[in-house]
Amino acid sequence: MRMRYTALALAATLCAAQAASAGEAEAKKWIDSEFQPSTLSKEQQAAEMKWFIDAAAKLKANGVNEISVVSETITTHEYESKTLARAFEEITGIKVKHDLIQEGDVVEKLQTSMQSGRSIYDGWISDSDLIGTHYRYGKIMNLTDYMSGKGKEFTNPGLDLADFIGTKFTTAPDGKLYQLPDQQFANLYWFRADLFARKDLQDKFKAKYGYDLGVPLNWSAYEDIDAFFTDDVKTTEGKPIYGHMDYGKKDPSLGWRFTDAWLSMAGEADIGNPNGLPVDEWGIRVADDKCTPVGASVSRGGGTNSPAAVYALTKYVDWMKKYAPKEATGMTFGEAGPVPAQGQIAQQIFWYTAFTADMTKPGLPVVNADGTPKWRMAPGPNGPYWKQGMQNGYQDVGSWTFFDGHDANRTAAAWLYAQFITAKTTSLKKTIVGLTPIRESDIRSQAMTDMAPKLGGLVEFYRSPARVAWSPTGTNVPDYPKLAQLWWKNVAEAVTGEKTPQKAMDNLAEEMDQVMARLERAGMAKCPPKLNAKSDPSKWLSDQHAPWKKLANEKPKGETVDYNKLLTAWKEGKVR
Repeated sequence: MRMRYTALALAATLCAAQAASAGEAEAKKWIDSEFQPSTLSKEQQAAEMKWFIDAAAKLKANGVNEISVVSETITTHEYESKTLARAFEEITGIKVKHDLIQEGDVVEKLQTSMQSGRSIYDGWISDSDLIGTHYRYGKIMNLTDYMSGKGKEFTNPGLDLADFIGTKFTTAPDGKLYQLPDQQFANLYWFRADLFARKDLQDKFKAKYGYDLGVPLNWSAYEDIDAFFTDDVKTTEGKPIYGHMDYGKKDPSLGWRFTDAWLSMAGEADIGNPNGLPVDEWGIRVADDKCTPVGASVSRGGGTNSPAAVYALTKYVDWMKKYAPKEATGMTFGEAGPVPAQGQIAQQIFWYTAFTADMTKPGLPVVNADGTPKWRMAPGPNGPYWKQGMQNGYQDVGSWTFFDGHDANRTAAAWLYAQFITAKTTSLKKTIVGLTPIRESDIRSQAMTDMAPKLGGLVEFYRSPARVAWSPTGTNVPDYPKLAQLWWKNVAEAVTGEKTPQKAMDNLAEEMDQVMARLERAGMAKCPPKLNAKSDPSKWLSDQHAPWKKLANEKPKGETVDYNKLLTAWKEGKVR
Protein backbone atom coordinates (compact mmCIF):
# COMPACT_ATOMS: atom_id res chain seq x y z
CA MET A 1 0.00 0.00 0.00
CA ARG A 2 2.80 2.37 0.95
CA MET A 3 4.51 1.62 -2.38
CA ARG A 4 1.28 2.51 -4.22
CA TYR A 5 1.05 5.91 -2.48
CA THR A 6 4.73 6.52 -3.20
CA ALA A 7 4.13 5.77 -6.87
CA LEU A 8 1.16 8.12 -6.97
CA ALA A 9 3.19 10.86 -5.30
CA LEU A 10 6.01 10.38 -7.79
CA ALA A 11 3.54 10.50 -10.68
CA ALA A 12 2.01 13.72 -9.34
CA THR A 13 5.46 15.25 -8.92
CA LEU A 14 6.39 14.20 -12.46
CA CYS A 15 3.18 15.72 -13.88
CA ALA A 16 3.81 18.97 -12.01
CA ALA A 17 7.39 19.06 -13.30
CA GLN A 18 6.20 18.47 -16.87
CA ALA A 19 3.56 21.20 -16.51
CA ALA A 20 6.15 23.60 -15.12
CA SER A 21 8.48 22.77 -18.00
CA ALA A 22 5.65 23.38 -20.50
CA GLY A 23 4.85 26.64 -18.73
CA GLU A 24 8.44 27.80 -19.05
CA ALA A 25 8.42 27.02 -22.78
CA GLU A 26 5.20 29.03 -23.17
CA ALA A 27 6.69 31.87 -21.12
CA LYS A 28 9.72 31.98 -23.42
CA LYS A 29 7.41 32.14 -26.45
CA TRP A 30 5.43 35.04 -24.97
CA ILE A 31 8.56 36.87 -23.80
CA ASP A 32 10.07 36.66 -27.29
CA SER A 33 6.89 37.48 -29.22
CA GLU A 34 4.73 39.80 -27.09
CA PHE A 35 6.33 40.97 -23.85
CA GLN A 36 8.75 43.38 -25.54
CA PRO A 37 9.90 45.94 -24.78
CA SER A 38 10.31 45.50 -21.03
CA THR A 39 12.40 47.19 -18.37
CA LEU A 40 13.61 43.67 -17.48
CA SER A 41 16.06 41.56 -19.45
CA LYS A 42 14.66 38.39 -21.04
CA GLU A 43 16.43 36.36 -18.34
CA GLN A 44 14.77 38.45 -15.61
CA GLN A 45 11.41 38.11 -17.37
CA ALA A 46 11.83 34.32 -17.53
CA ALA A 47 12.66 34.20 -13.81
CA GLU A 48 9.58 36.28 -12.99
CA MET A 49 7.38 34.02 -15.13
CA LYS A 50 8.87 30.92 -13.41
CA TRP A 51 7.66 32.33 -10.09
CA PHE A 52 4.13 32.70 -11.52
CA ILE A 53 4.21 29.13 -12.86
CA ASP A 54 5.24 27.73 -9.47
CA ALA A 55 2.68 29.81 -7.55
CA ALA A 56 -0.10 28.79 -9.93
CA ALA A 57 0.83 25.10 -9.52
CA LYS A 58 -0.08 25.32 -5.81
CA LEU A 59 -3.50 26.73 -6.65
CA LYS A 60 -4.18 24.17 -9.36
CA ALA A 61 -3.35 21.48 -6.83
CA ASN A 62 -6.14 22.98 -4.72
CA GLY A 63 -8.59 22.69 -7.62
CA VAL A 64 -8.45 26.19 -9.12
CA ASN A 65 -8.37 25.92 -12.91
CA GLU A 66 -10.45 28.96 -13.91
CA ILE A 67 -11.27 32.38 -12.47
CA SER A 68 -13.48 35.28 -13.53
CA VAL A 69 -12.64 38.99 -13.27
CA VAL A 70 -14.18 42.20 -14.59
CA SER A 71 -13.18 45.70 -15.71
CA GLU A 72 -14.58 48.63 -17.66
CA THR A 73 -14.06 48.77 -21.43
CA ILE A 74 -11.01 50.84 -22.36
CA THR A 75 -8.08 49.98 -24.66
CA THR A 76 -5.83 48.87 -21.80
CA HIS A 77 -8.40 46.44 -20.43
CA GLU A 78 -9.21 45.14 -23.91
CA TYR A 79 -5.53 44.24 -24.28
CA GLU A 80 -5.61 42.49 -20.92
CA SER A 81 -8.78 40.57 -21.74
CA LYS A 82 -7.81 39.50 -25.25
CA THR A 83 -4.04 39.07 -24.97
CA LEU A 84 -2.71 38.96 -21.41
CA ALA A 85 -5.45 36.64 -20.12
CA ARG A 86 -4.53 34.16 -22.86
CA ALA A 87 -0.85 34.50 -22.00
CA PHE A 88 -1.61 33.88 -18.33
CA GLU A 89 -3.55 30.72 -19.18
CA GLU A 90 -0.87 29.35 -21.50
CA ILE A 91 1.93 30.07 -19.02
CA THR A 92 0.22 29.09 -15.74
CA GLY A 93 -2.54 26.72 -16.83
CA ILE A 94 -5.24 28.81 -15.09
CA LYS A 95 -7.95 30.11 -17.43
CA VAL A 96 -9.16 33.69 -16.95
CA LYS A 97 -12.59 34.92 -18.00
CA HIS A 98 -11.93 38.67 -18.10
CA ASP A 99 -15.28 40.43 -18.69
CA LEU A 100 -15.41 43.91 -20.22
CA ILE A 101 -18.48 46.01 -19.31
CA GLN A 102 -19.35 49.71 -19.01
CA GLU A 103 -17.91 51.62 -16.04
CA GLY A 104 -21.35 52.29 -14.54
CA ASP A 105 -22.15 48.58 -14.69
CA VAL A 106 -18.91 47.74 -12.85
CA VAL A 107 -19.91 50.08 -10.02
CA GLU A 108 -23.47 48.71 -9.94
CA LYS A 109 -22.33 45.07 -9.78
CA LEU A 110 -19.73 45.95 -7.16
CA GLN A 111 -22.39 47.69 -5.08
CA THR A 112 -24.71 44.66 -5.38
CA SER A 113 -21.93 42.33 -4.25
CA MET A 114 -21.15 44.57 -1.29
CA GLN A 115 -24.81 44.62 -0.24
CA SER A 116 -25.23 40.85 -0.56
CA GLY A 117 -21.83 40.03 0.93
CA ARG A 118 -21.13 37.67 -1.98
CA SER A 119 -18.71 38.67 -4.73
CA ILE A 120 -19.87 37.62 -8.19
CA TYR A 121 -16.28 37.91 -9.49
CA ASP A 122 -12.98 36.66 -8.10
CA GLY A 123 -11.36 40.02 -8.80
CA TRP A 124 -12.44 43.48 -9.90
CA ILE A 125 -10.71 46.39 -11.62
CA SER A 126 -12.66 49.38 -10.33
CA ASP A 127 -11.82 53.04 -9.90
CA SER A 128 -9.90 54.02 -6.82
CA ASP A 129 -12.66 56.65 -6.44
CA LEU A 130 -14.31 54.03 -4.21
CA ILE A 131 -11.41 53.91 -1.71
CA GLY A 132 -13.44 55.74 0.97
CA THR A 133 -16.38 53.38 0.38
CA HIS A 134 -14.23 50.25 0.53
CA TYR A 135 -12.55 51.32 3.75
CA ARG A 136 -15.77 52.23 5.57
CA TYR A 137 -17.89 49.20 4.68
CA GLY A 138 -15.20 46.68 5.61
CA LYS A 139 -16.10 44.30 2.73
CA ILE A 140 -12.92 44.78 0.68
CA MET A 141 -9.66 42.98 1.43
CA ASN A 142 -6.81 45.02 2.83
CA LEU A 143 -3.85 44.16 0.58
CA THR A 144 -1.16 45.29 3.00
CA ASP A 145 -2.13 42.61 5.52
CA TYR A 146 -2.88 40.05 2.80
CA MET A 147 0.56 40.40 1.20
CA SER A 148 2.31 39.84 4.52
CA GLY A 149 -0.16 37.20 5.77
CA LYS A 150 -2.52 34.81 3.98
CA GLY A 151 -1.37 35.90 0.52
CA LYS A 152 2.36 36.01 1.18
CA GLU A 153 3.23 32.87 -0.81
CA PHE A 154 1.18 34.24 -3.73
CA THR A 155 2.76 37.71 -3.72
CA ASN A 156 5.39 38.26 -6.40
CA PRO A 157 8.80 39.03 -4.81
CA GLY A 158 9.38 41.34 -7.80
CA LEU A 159 6.09 43.24 -7.43
CA ASP A 160 8.00 46.37 -6.31
CA LEU A 161 5.13 48.44 -4.91
CA ALA A 162 7.38 51.49 -4.67
CA ASP A 163 7.56 51.53 -8.48
CA PHE A 164 3.77 52.08 -8.79
CA ILE A 165 2.89 55.77 -9.16
CA GLY A 166 -0.70 55.51 -7.86
CA THR A 167 -0.57 53.69 -4.52
CA LYS A 168 -1.10 56.93 -2.58
CA PHE A 169 -4.56 57.03 -4.15
CA THR A 170 -5.44 53.47 -3.11
CA THR A 171 -4.37 53.83 0.51
CA ALA A 172 -7.10 54.27 3.15
CA PRO A 173 -7.06 56.49 6.27
CA ASP A 174 -5.59 53.55 8.22
CA GLY A 175 -2.45 53.78 6.06
CA LYS A 176 -3.06 50.42 4.39
CA LEU A 177 -3.30 49.55 0.71
CA TYR A 178 -6.76 48.36 -0.40
CA GLN A 179 -6.35 48.36 -4.19
CA LEU A 180 -3.48 47.70 -6.64
CA PRO A 181 -3.28 50.21 -9.55
CA ASP A 182 -3.74 48.63 -12.99
CA GLN A 183 -4.02 51.69 -15.26
CA GLN A 184 -4.26 55.43 -14.86
CA PHE A 185 -4.83 58.55 -16.90
CA ALA A 186 -5.13 62.24 -16.11
CA ASN A 187 -7.59 64.97 -16.96
CA LEU A 188 -5.49 67.69 -18.62
CA TYR A 189 -5.71 70.72 -20.91
CA TRP A 190 -5.61 70.04 -24.67
CA PHE A 191 -4.83 72.61 -27.34
CA ARG A 192 -3.94 73.05 -31.01
CA ALA A 193 -0.26 73.92 -30.75
CA ASP A 194 -0.09 74.61 -34.51
CA LEU A 195 -2.73 77.33 -34.28
CA PHE A 196 -1.23 78.82 -31.13
CA ALA A 197 2.11 79.06 -32.95
CA ARG A 198 0.76 81.11 -35.85
CA LYS A 199 2.35 84.58 -35.84
CA ASP A 200 -0.76 86.30 -37.20
CA LEU A 201 -2.91 84.85 -34.42
CA GLN A 202 -0.30 85.61 -31.76
CA ASP A 203 -0.14 89.25 -32.83
CA LYS A 204 -3.91 89.59 -33.02
CA PHE A 205 -4.39 88.05 -29.57
CA LYS A 206 -1.74 90.21 -27.91
CA ALA A 207 -3.11 93.35 -29.47
CA LYS A 208 -6.56 92.61 -28.03
CA TYR A 209 -5.70 91.16 -24.60
CA GLY A 210 -2.29 92.59 -23.76
CA TYR A 211 -0.54 89.29 -23.10
CA ASP A 212 0.80 86.38 -25.15
CA LEU A 213 -1.28 83.60 -26.67
CA GLY A 214 -0.07 80.48 -24.89
CA VAL A 215 -0.98 77.74 -22.45
CA PRO A 216 -3.46 79.36 -20.03
CA LEU A 217 -2.41 79.35 -16.38
CA ASN A 218 -5.75 80.63 -15.10
CA TRP A 219 -9.41 80.44 -16.09
CA SER A 220 -9.36 84.10 -17.13
CA ALA A 221 -6.87 83.32 -19.89
CA TYR A 222 -8.79 80.21 -20.91
CA GLU A 223 -11.94 82.30 -21.28
CA ASP A 224 -10.12 84.96 -23.30
CA ILE A 225 -8.75 82.27 -25.65
CA ASP A 226 -12.26 80.77 -25.89
CA ALA A 227 -13.66 84.10 -27.04
CA PHE A 228 -10.70 84.83 -29.33
CA PHE A 229 -11.02 81.67 -31.42
CA THR A 230 -14.82 81.52 -31.42
CA ASP A 231 -15.61 85.20 -32.02
CA ASP A 232 -12.46 86.64 -33.67
CA VAL A 233 -10.72 83.86 -35.59
CA LYS A 234 -14.06 82.17 -36.42
CA THR A 235 -12.77 79.89 -39.19
CA THR A 236 -9.67 77.89 -40.08
CA GLU A 237 -9.10 75.96 -43.30
CA GLY A 238 -12.59 76.96 -44.40
CA LYS A 239 -14.39 75.48 -41.38
CA PRO A 240 -15.69 77.04 -38.16
CA ILE A 241 -13.26 76.96 -35.22
CA TYR A 242 -14.46 76.88 -31.62
CA GLY A 243 -12.53 77.98 -28.54
CA HIS A 244 -14.00 75.29 -26.30
CA MET A 245 -15.48 71.78 -26.23
CA ASP A 246 -17.60 70.06 -23.57
CA TYR A 247 -20.74 67.99 -23.09
CA GLY A 248 -23.97 68.61 -21.18
CA LYS A 249 -26.62 65.94 -21.79
CA LYS A 250 -28.62 64.79 -18.75
CA ASP A 251 -26.82 61.47 -18.44
CA PRO A 252 -24.78 59.69 -15.74
CA SER A 253 -21.58 60.70 -17.56
CA LEU A 254 -22.39 64.33 -16.72
CA GLY A 255 -21.66 63.41 -13.12
CA TRP A 256 -18.07 62.42 -13.96
CA ARG A 257 -17.66 65.83 -15.60
CA PHE A 258 -17.98 67.31 -12.10
CA THR A 259 -16.87 64.69 -9.60
CA ASP A 260 -13.66 64.33 -11.59
CA ALA A 261 -12.34 67.33 -9.73
CA TRP A 262 -13.96 70.23 -11.61
CA LEU A 263 -14.64 72.07 -8.36
CA SER A 264 -11.05 71.66 -7.20
CA MET A 265 -9.79 73.04 -10.52
CA ALA A 266 -11.70 76.21 -9.65
CA GLY A 267 -10.23 76.19 -6.13
CA GLU A 268 -13.21 75.03 -4.08
CA ALA A 269 -11.32 72.67 -1.73
CA ASP A 270 -8.69 73.05 0.95
CA ILE A 271 -4.97 72.69 0.34
CA GLY A 272 -3.91 69.05 0.54
CA ASN A 273 -2.18 66.23 -1.32
CA PRO A 274 -3.59 64.04 -2.80
CA ASN A 275 -6.95 65.62 -1.84
CA GLY A 276 -7.99 68.70 0.10
CA LEU A 277 -8.26 68.39 3.88
CA PRO A 278 -10.52 68.87 5.74
CA VAL A 279 -12.71 69.90 2.75
CA ASP A 280 -12.20 67.84 -0.41
CA GLU A 281 -12.97 68.37 -4.11
CA TRP A 282 -16.58 67.20 -3.69
CA GLY A 283 -17.06 69.76 -0.93
CA ILE A 284 -17.25 67.13 1.82
CA ARG A 285 -15.67 68.12 5.14
CA VAL A 286 -14.20 65.54 7.51
CA ALA A 287 -13.61 65.95 11.24
CA ASP A 288 -10.21 66.38 12.89
CA ASP A 289 -9.67 62.61 12.67
CA LYS A 290 -9.36 63.14 8.88
CA CYS A 291 -11.88 60.37 8.38
CA THR A 292 -15.38 61.18 9.70
CA PRO A 293 -17.53 63.07 7.12
CA VAL A 294 -19.42 65.94 8.79
CA GLY A 295 -21.19 67.66 5.90
CA ALA A 296 -21.20 68.90 2.30
CA SER A 297 -23.25 72.09 2.58
CA VAL A 298 -21.65 75.34 3.73
CA SER A 299 -24.06 75.44 6.67
CA ARG A 300 -22.30 72.31 7.98
CA GLY A 301 -18.79 73.43 7.05
CA GLY A 302 -18.65 71.86 3.58
CA GLY A 303 -18.00 73.48 0.22
CA THR A 304 -20.40 71.88 -2.29
CA ASN A 305 -22.54 75.01 -2.54
CA SER A 306 -19.80 77.50 -1.68
CA PRO A 307 -19.00 80.53 -3.87
CA ALA A 308 -16.09 78.67 -5.52
CA ALA A 309 -18.33 75.71 -6.38
CA VAL A 310 -21.05 77.94 -7.78
CA TYR A 311 -18.42 79.80 -9.80
CA ALA A 312 -17.18 76.46 -11.21
CA LEU A 313 -20.68 75.44 -12.33
CA THR A 314 -21.41 78.90 -13.74
CA LYS A 315 -18.28 78.90 -15.92
CA TYR A 316 -18.98 75.36 -17.15
CA VAL A 317 -22.45 76.39 -18.39
CA ASP A 318 -21.36 79.77 -19.79
CA TRP A 319 -18.39 78.43 -21.75
CA MET A 320 -20.31 75.53 -23.25
CA LYS A 321 -23.13 77.78 -24.43
CA LYS A 322 -20.94 80.61 -25.73
CA TYR A 323 -17.83 78.95 -27.13
CA ALA A 324 -18.49 75.26 -27.93
CA PRO A 325 -20.35 73.80 -30.93
CA LYS A 326 -24.10 74.08 -30.30
CA GLU A 327 -24.40 70.27 -30.32
CA ALA A 328 -22.23 70.01 -27.19
CA THR A 329 -25.05 70.60 -24.71
CA GLY A 330 -26.83 67.51 -26.04
CA MET A 331 -23.80 65.22 -26.00
CA THR A 332 -22.63 62.59 -23.53
CA PHE A 333 -19.02 61.93 -22.50
CA GLY A 334 -18.62 59.24 -25.17
CA GLU A 335 -20.12 61.37 -27.95
CA ALA A 336 -18.06 64.46 -27.11
CA GLY A 337 -14.73 62.64 -26.74
CA PRO A 338 -13.89 62.25 -30.46
CA VAL A 339 -14.88 65.80 -31.48
CA PRO A 340 -11.50 67.57 -30.98
CA ALA A 341 -9.86 65.03 -33.32
CA GLN A 342 -12.06 66.36 -36.14
CA GLY A 343 -10.02 69.57 -36.28
CA GLN A 344 -12.46 72.34 -35.33
CA ILE A 345 -11.66 72.75 -31.62
CA ALA A 346 -8.85 75.10 -30.55
CA GLN A 347 -8.61 74.05 -26.90
CA GLN A 348 -10.34 71.95 -24.26
CA ILE A 349 -9.91 72.50 -20.53
CA PHE A 350 -11.31 69.12 -19.47
CA TRP A 351 -9.65 66.40 -21.59
CA TYR A 352 -8.68 62.87 -20.56
CA THR A 353 -5.30 61.47 -21.60
CA ALA A 354 -7.12 58.16 -22.22
CA PHE A 355 -8.00 59.73 -25.60
CA THR A 356 -4.32 60.07 -26.57
CA ALA A 357 -4.20 56.95 -28.77
CA ASP A 358 -7.35 58.02 -30.64
CA MET A 359 -5.88 61.50 -31.18
CA THR A 360 -2.69 60.18 -32.81
CA LYS A 361 -4.16 58.04 -35.60
CA PRO A 362 -2.64 58.73 -39.05
CA GLY A 363 -4.84 60.73 -41.38
CA LEU A 364 -6.70 62.71 -38.72
CA PRO A 365 -7.00 66.48 -39.30
CA VAL A 366 -5.06 66.98 -36.04
CA VAL A 367 -2.10 64.76 -37.04
CA ASN A 368 0.79 65.85 -39.28
CA ALA A 369 1.93 63.79 -42.28
CA ASP A 370 4.95 62.52 -40.30
CA GLY A 371 2.69 61.17 -37.54
CA THR A 372 3.40 63.92 -35.00
CA PRO A 373 0.35 65.61 -33.45
CA LYS A 374 -0.69 69.18 -34.22
CA TRP A 375 -1.96 69.33 -30.64
CA ARG A 376 -0.36 69.17 -27.19
CA MET A 377 -1.51 68.44 -23.65
CA ALA A 378 -0.56 70.53 -20.62
CA PRO A 379 -1.66 71.05 -17.00
CA GLY A 380 -5.14 72.53 -16.77
CA PRO A 381 -5.48 76.20 -15.79
CA ASN A 382 -6.63 77.16 -12.30
CA GLY A 383 -9.72 79.09 -11.23
CA PRO A 384 -9.44 82.27 -9.12
CA TYR A 385 -10.03 80.44 -5.82
CA TRP A 386 -7.15 78.01 -6.44
CA LYS A 387 -4.00 78.24 -4.30
CA GLN A 388 -0.60 76.57 -4.47
CA GLY A 389 -0.71 73.12 -2.87
CA MET A 390 -4.28 72.35 -3.89
CA GLN A 391 -5.33 69.41 -6.05
CA ASN A 392 -5.07 70.62 -9.64
CA GLY A 393 -7.17 68.05 -11.46
CA TYR A 394 -8.37 64.48 -11.66
CA GLN A 395 -6.52 61.24 -12.32
CA ASP A 396 -8.36 58.00 -12.98
CA VAL A 397 -6.73 54.99 -11.31
CA GLY A 398 -8.43 51.72 -12.25
CA SER A 399 -7.30 49.34 -9.51
CA TRP A 400 -7.50 45.68 -8.51
CA THR A 401 -10.04 45.11 -5.75
CA PHE A 402 -10.84 41.88 -3.89
CA PHE A 403 -13.60 40.94 -1.47
CA ASP A 404 -12.75 39.84 2.04
CA GLY A 405 -14.26 36.45 2.80
CA HIS A 406 -14.32 35.30 -0.83
CA ASP A 407 -13.00 31.79 -1.61
CA ALA A 408 -9.34 31.96 -0.52
CA ASN A 409 -7.90 29.95 -3.41
CA ARG A 410 -9.87 31.79 -6.09
CA THR A 411 -8.90 35.13 -4.54
CA ALA A 412 -5.25 34.04 -4.59
CA ALA A 413 -5.54 33.06 -8.27
CA ALA A 414 -7.15 36.41 -9.15
CA TRP A 415 -4.42 38.18 -7.16
CA LEU A 416 -1.88 36.21 -9.21
CA TYR A 417 -3.49 37.39 -12.45
CA ALA A 418 -3.63 40.99 -11.18
CA GLN A 419 0.11 40.88 -10.48
CA PHE A 420 0.80 39.20 -13.83
CA ILE A 421 -0.79 41.99 -15.89
CA THR A 422 0.93 44.70 -13.81
CA ALA A 423 4.32 42.91 -13.56
CA LYS A 424 7.49 44.45 -14.97
CA THR A 425 7.55 41.62 -17.53
CA THR A 426 4.27 42.81 -19.09
CA SER A 427 3.65 46.40 -17.94
CA LEU A 428 5.75 48.37 -20.42
CA LYS A 429 4.17 46.71 -23.46
CA LYS A 430 0.74 47.26 -21.90
CA THR A 431 1.61 50.94 -21.37
CA ILE A 432 2.60 51.29 -25.02
CA VAL A 433 -0.70 49.71 -26.14
CA GLY A 434 -3.06 51.60 -23.82
CA LEU A 435 -1.02 54.68 -22.84
CA THR A 436 -2.19 54.44 -19.20
CA PRO A 437 1.11 54.12 -17.27
CA ILE A 438 1.32 52.75 -13.73
CA ARG A 439 5.06 52.23 -13.15
CA GLU A 440 7.79 54.83 -12.76
CA SER A 441 10.28 52.46 -14.41
CA ASP A 442 8.08 52.25 -17.53
CA ILE A 443 7.60 56.03 -17.71
CA ARG A 444 11.40 56.53 -17.53
CA SER A 445 12.15 53.81 -20.10
CA GLN A 446 13.89 54.37 -23.42
CA ALA A 447 10.80 53.03 -25.19
CA MET A 448 8.70 55.90 -23.81
CA THR A 449 11.41 58.41 -24.67
CA ASP A 450 11.28 57.15 -28.25
CA MET A 451 7.47 57.42 -28.37
CA ALA A 452 7.26 60.84 -26.73
CA PRO A 453 7.32 62.99 -29.92
CA LYS A 454 4.11 61.37 -31.13
CA LEU A 455 2.22 61.52 -27.82
CA GLY A 456 1.74 65.28 -27.48
CA GLY A 457 3.23 65.76 -24.00
CA LEU A 458 1.96 62.59 -22.26
CA VAL A 459 5.44 61.31 -21.43
CA GLU A 460 6.69 64.72 -20.37
CA PHE A 461 3.71 65.18 -18.05
CA TYR A 462 4.14 61.81 -16.36
CA ARG A 463 7.84 62.47 -15.90
CA SER A 464 7.19 65.89 -14.39
CA PRO A 465 6.72 66.85 -10.74
CA ALA A 466 3.37 68.37 -11.77
CA ARG A 467 1.63 64.99 -11.96
CA VAL A 468 1.23 64.60 -8.17
CA ALA A 469 -1.40 67.37 -8.14
CA TRP A 470 -3.75 65.22 -10.25
CA SER A 471 -5.60 62.73 -8.09
CA PRO A 472 -8.77 60.59 -7.98
CA THR A 473 -11.72 61.02 -5.65
CA GLY A 474 -10.37 60.87 -2.11
CA THR A 475 -11.25 59.17 1.15
CA ASN A 476 -13.70 61.88 2.36
CA VAL A 477 -16.44 60.35 0.16
CA PRO A 478 -18.14 57.70 2.33
CA ASP A 479 -20.26 55.97 -0.33
CA TYR A 480 -19.25 56.76 -3.90
CA PRO A 481 -22.13 54.96 -5.70
CA LYS A 482 -24.85 56.60 -3.60
CA LEU A 483 -23.37 60.10 -3.69
CA ALA A 484 -22.07 60.15 -7.29
CA GLN A 485 -25.53 59.65 -8.78
CA LEU A 486 -26.75 62.92 -7.21
CA TRP A 487 -24.42 65.06 -9.31
CA TRP A 488 -25.61 64.63 -12.87
CA LYS A 489 -29.29 65.24 -12.11
CA ASN A 490 -28.55 68.50 -10.30
CA VAL A 491 -25.94 69.77 -12.77
CA ALA A 492 -28.33 69.06 -15.66
CA GLU A 493 -30.87 71.50 -14.20
CA ALA A 494 -28.27 74.26 -14.40
CA VAL A 495 -27.46 73.32 -18.02
CA THR A 496 -31.13 73.56 -19.04
CA GLY A 497 -31.69 76.74 -17.07
CA GLU A 498 -34.33 75.13 -14.81
CA LYS A 499 -32.25 76.28 -11.85
CA THR A 500 -29.55 78.86 -11.32
CA PRO A 501 -26.07 77.47 -10.56
CA GLN A 502 -26.53 78.55 -6.92
CA LYS A 503 -29.87 76.73 -6.57
CA ALA A 504 -28.50 73.63 -8.29
CA MET A 505 -25.52 73.43 -5.94
CA ASP A 506 -27.69 74.19 -2.89
CA ASN A 507 -29.89 71.25 -3.81
CA LEU A 508 -26.91 68.97 -4.47
CA ALA A 509 -25.33 69.84 -1.12
CA GLU A 510 -28.61 69.21 0.70
CA GLU A 511 -29.11 65.84 -1.02
CA MET A 512 -25.53 64.81 -0.20
CA ASP A 513 -26.14 65.67 3.46
CA GLN A 514 -29.35 63.64 3.42
CA VAL A 515 -27.54 60.56 2.08
CA MET A 516 -24.76 60.96 4.65
CA ALA A 517 -27.39 61.29 7.40
CA ARG A 518 -28.86 57.95 6.32
CA LEU A 519 -25.37 56.39 6.36
CA GLU A 520 -24.89 57.82 9.86
CA ARG A 521 -28.13 56.22 11.06
CA ALA A 522 -27.40 52.88 9.37
CA GLY A 523 -23.83 52.74 10.60
CA MET A 524 -20.67 51.66 8.77
CA ALA A 525 -17.84 49.36 9.83
CA LYS A 526 -15.37 52.26 10.04
CA CYS A 527 -15.63 56.05 10.09
CA PRO A 528 -19.36 56.57 9.41
CA PRO A 529 -20.55 60.15 8.80
CA LYS A 530 -21.48 62.23 11.83
CA LEU A 531 -23.02 65.43 10.50
CA ASN A 532 -22.39 68.83 12.02
CA ALA A 533 -25.53 70.70 13.06
CA LYS A 534 -26.64 73.34 10.55
CA SER A 535 -25.52 76.87 11.33
CA ASP A 536 -25.24 80.25 9.63
CA PRO A 537 -23.02 79.79 6.54
CA SER A 538 -21.16 82.99 7.43
CA LYS A 539 -19.70 81.13 10.42
CA TRP A 540 -17.80 78.87 8.00
CA LEU A 541 -16.94 81.10 5.01
CA SER A 542 -13.34 82.33 5.22
CA ASP A 543 -10.45 83.75 3.24
CA GLN A 544 -8.08 81.37 5.09
CA HIS A 545 -9.61 77.97 4.36
CA ALA A 546 -12.52 76.22 2.64
CA PRO A 547 -15.34 76.98 2.29
CA TRP A 548 -13.87 80.14 0.72
CA LYS A 549 -15.59 83.53 0.82
CA LYS A 550 -16.77 84.97 -2.49
CA LEU A 551 -14.02 86.95 -4.22
CA ALA A 552 -14.68 90.56 -5.15
CA ASN A 553 -13.06 89.86 -8.54
CA GLU A 554 -13.50 86.39 -10.04
CA LYS A 555 -11.74 87.36 -13.27
CA PRO A 556 -8.16 88.51 -12.62
CA LYS A 557 -5.91 89.29 -15.59
CA GLY A 558 -5.24 86.34 -17.85
CA GLU A 559 -1.87 84.61 -17.58
CA THR A 560 -0.27 82.23 -20.06
CA VAL A 561 3.03 80.38 -20.45
CA ASP A 562 4.90 79.31 -23.57
CA TYR A 563 4.58 75.53 -23.95
CA ASN A 564 8.30 75.03 -24.61
CA LYS A 565 9.15 76.93 -21.42
CA LEU A 566 6.75 74.63 -19.57
CA LEU A 567 8.58 71.56 -20.91
CA THR A 568 11.91 73.04 -19.86
CA ALA A 569 10.58 73.66 -16.34
CA TRP A 570 9.42 70.03 -16.11
CA LYS A 571 12.84 68.76 -17.19
CA GLU A 572 14.39 70.90 -14.44
CA GLY A 573 12.08 69.35 -11.87
CA LYS A 574 9.76 72.36 -11.50
CA VAL A 575 5.97 72.35 -11.77
CA ARG A 576 6.03 75.46 -13.99
